[in-house]
Amino acid sequence: MTTQPRKIIVDCDPGVDDALALMLATTAPDAVQILGITTVAGNVPLEKTTRNAQWVMQMLGRPDIPVHAGCSRPIMHRTGRTASVHGTDGLGSIRPEDVAPAAPDVHAVDFLIETVRRHPGAITLCCLGPMTNIALAMLKAPDMAQQLEQIVFMGGAACVPGNITPAAEFNFHVDPHAAHVVLSTGRNLTMFGLDVTRRMTVPAGRMEAMRRHATDPARMMVRMLDDYAHGDPALHDPCVIAHLLRPDLFSGVAGHVQVDCTSALDYGRSVAALSERHRDGRDPNCRIMMQGDRDGLVDLLAHALTRLAGGNTGH
Repeated sequence: MTTQPRKIIVDCDPGVDDALALMLATTAPDAVQILGITTVAGNVPLEKTTRNAQWVMQMLGRPDIPVHAGCSRPIMHRTGRTASVHGTDGLGSIRPEDVAPAAPDVHAVDFLIETVRRHPGAITLCCLGPMTNIALAMLKAPDMAQQLEQIVFMGGAACVPGNITPAAEFNFHVDPHAAHVVLSTGRNLTMFGLDVTRRMTVPAGRMEAMRRHATDPARMMVRMLDDYAHGDPALHDPCVIAHLLRPDLFSGVAGHVQVDCTSALDYGRSVAALSERHRDGRDPNCRIMMQGDRDGLVDLLAHALTRLAGGNTGH
């Protein structure tokens, strides 16, 4: 039997590690089919995340995949916090200029609702940034959550400190109310938090081998990764796509995750109850990934770079 590629929508805030995640997805057309990309303010403001997503898809040879701009601010606050580790432009300060045509007129929230309804039960949402777009789509169309196959997201932390404050991971801290809305659905959620993602790094020797790619697209991706590694060497967002390509690389536990939306000290903190005793009668609302095969993930990344260098991204 021939297995059809999994239909996905990538909601992101590029971001170097978002760009690497898009590269993994784009160079594996037999495994995943990207129906569209939605952008949100996060690592950098919305104008830049949208431009970056367009530029990355153009560089990857897939300008045909639509990019839909979404929310420019969190649900409850005027602005969110940006991440300096991605450089001034969000892509390692490479200053992309030549980008694809302007994003389609359809807002990301409406694109999410329309596309999920058009493919009921068949779409995996890959959330790589603050979940503002996803939460507002669910609030606008309460039926959407039940029509998804699953949501795989990068965000939060179960047992380790945060990376933007001592308590909170960046994506949850930017828009904890959005994370709360999504987690409240309990709809086949898989969480890649800092427990696993901060251990997914590229060893120095593998990094040196990656620098040897000669073609412009692969060389540009490595250049972004090189710059990013000076601030945060962890491959956070690629874990989400890698999980779809090689689920055997990761393992986790069922748990109940809540988000602190009120405390000034713990704002954005994810509180994970991993045992039945700690859940206090509450059902698990997501699978929390806790372990990952770093070498396997780096192998996937290296293979994607090789395919990109060979010009084979698939359509």
